[in-house]
Amino acid sequence: MTQARSTTDISLVLTPMQVPEAVPNGAELAQGLTGRRPREIRAPSVPILVVYPGEASELVMQVHNQSREPLQLQYQVQGDFPAEWCQFRAEGAEARPGQTLEAVLSFNLPSDYLEQAYSVDQLPLRLDYRGRLTVLSLNPGTGGRTLEHRDFQLYLRPRSLYLDFLPDLYRELDFVGRFLKVFEQTFEPAVNSLDSLWAYLDPLTAPQALLPFLTHWVGWNFDAPLDPRRQRFLIRHALQIYRWRGTRRGLRFYLHLATGLPLDDHRPSESAKHIGIHESFSQGLILGEAHLGEDTSLGGGQPFHFAVHLRPDPQHTIETALVHQIIRQEKPAFCTYDLIIEPPP
Repeated sequence: MTQARSTTDISLVLTPMQVPEAVPNGAELAQGLTGRRPREIRAPSVPILVVYPGEASELVMQVHNQSREPLQLQYQVQGDFPAEWCQFRAEGAEARPGQTLEAVLSFNLPSDYLEQAYSVDQLPLRLDYRGRLTVLSLNPGTGGRTLEHRDFQLYLRPRSLYLDFLPDLYRELDFVGRFLKVFEQTFEPAVNSLDSLWAYLDPLTAPQALLPFLTHWVGWNFDAPLDPRRQRFLIRHALQIYRWRGTRRGLRFYLHLATGLPLDDHRPSESAKHIGIHESFSQGLILGEAHLGEDTSLGGGQPFHFAVHLRPDPQHTIETALVHQIIRQEKPAFCTYDLIIEPPP
């Protein structure tokens, strides 16, 4: 049986890495609400660690071997908080004489933990917890055992931005930060919406429910069965399509957005482009100016006619009905056309 020792072989020191701006204390809160500062702010008897959801919080424990012999160390973490909140890491399980080892207790909660806890009706919502770190030292030579523990307090608090606008006197009150968080969660969504208003007006980033409004805004009434990504591109470039309507450039750009084929502006020849538009316009038969066999033919000619050649890559599907609808919508009314979809090479 191990005898009790008057002196311990180890000493423990707990150091929180996040120091609270305001120590939760009922007496201090009452004095603060009456407008009088506390006469004496006493340091808490146990270390206090503040945990903000979405931010990592750490509690460092230093274990010092005060004996003249190596010691085997065993660690244990206890508390009334959920076990999945914390992770424990230690430098080692053996301390040489005079050596100091460090162990870290980390807390990391999701940024929306408080919202989730409130949504599942975990009421009343608990914010204050207590914990204990215990270290058992074993002396292999003498068989001696020493048990040391240190208590700590864990405070779960929301981070409030509104405290930055208050004097330091009010920042010392823990209640004020939690009270202002209620108003912050109420008004911040509206403020964030104004800060990101540009994203709501851009068809590429706007919510799906806002697309009908943006479509009406630019006068876009194209009802083709396109995937949402293609529709967003068409709505965003609607004004550019209007500007070049009835031209080769406008038709090619429209087909590029609807089919996903490249524009190939760097290729001068229409025969080398994925979207080739070949015009066969001629002045027709004009007496005194036409030369039969050179610029004029008898029969078979189509004035104001053009041909659209699509050259998709392998595994690129082209919807023929969609392309016909786009061409009929964009071409001049007096023009005729042919659509030729060449098979992939």
